[in-house]
Amino acid sequence: MGHFSTIKEEAYLANMEISKQKLAIYTFGNASSFDPDLGVYAIKPSGVPYDELSPEKMVVVDLENNIVEGELRPSSDTKTHTILYRHFEGIGGICHTHSAYAVAWAQAKRAIPIFGTTHADHLTVEVPVTEVMNDEAITRDYETETGKQILSTFESINYKEVEMVLVACHGPFSWGKDAMKAVYNSAVLEELAKMATLTLQINPAAEELKQTIRDKHYYRKHGKNAYYGQL
Repeated sequence: MGHFSTIKEEAYLANMEISKQKLAIYTFGNASSFDPDLGVYAIKPSGVPYDELSPEKMVVVDLENNIVEGELRPSSDTKTHTILYRHFEGIGGICHTHSAYAVAWAQAKRAIPIFGTTHADHLTVEVPVTEVMNDEAITRDYETETGKQILSTFESINYKEVEMVLVACHGPFSWGKDAMKAVYNSAVLEELAKMATLTLQINPAAEELKQTIRDKHYYRKHGKNAYYGQL
């Protein structure tokens, strides 16, 4: 696999984790791994079942959407990955799933409110949702425009602090320092979506978590004085 072997292996393992965590069925979903020094990333091939994947089958793409290495067609969401890698400096992995609860919130075109400390452990704000894409954008270049929808949503949100988004009518995308962190964030997003759904079923008038508890839980894990876990 040559000098792309690392990102191919990382992309393969991340895609297998999507399946392992039951974040997608059949051939749904995809993950990619980026090498900033080479300016390329490895991504799942389009329409290939997870149990047929291997590191060798990953497709390497540059930030102009050119296939650099690989015999198969890359994921149909490739252009969305490209847009995010081009604009979200420092991220090393992206994940897109079709997990049911996160997709349900995306289809409802609703951001996921922050009701409790599980959510606050990971971010202190709601999980954002994009605007619905207009017809002109859909006919222009759907996957690139999906990336642009995400960018416009993050004009006022720090992508380094909020590593997940719901694309309206479509589903969740997440990212992180590497491909495995991106998949981890997708799994967290699905759990938050599920918990929020159940919360609203139990109490449709549930109030969002107050700011002091949000900050306490987030910064004990992420702040400069964090004390969660082992030193």
